Amino acid sequence: MAKAANMIKVEQIGSPIRRHSSQRATLVGLKLNKIGRVTELQDTPEVRGMIAKVQHLVRVVDEK
Repeated sequence: MAKAANMIKVEQIGSPIRRHSSQRATLVGLKLNKIGRVTELQDTPEVRGMIAKVQHLVRVVDEK
């Protein structure tokens, strides 16, 4: 069995309405599309970059 990678929980707190299509696509890439939805993702530089792009729409709930 593979070693468990670091995980990060992200919650959507803002609406993608009136945002650029690239920001909407980033939310979909983070598996978020409704306010209040929480997803658990691997903590990689790519995911951190996506979170930074939409930092005004999401918040990090838990880092392990």
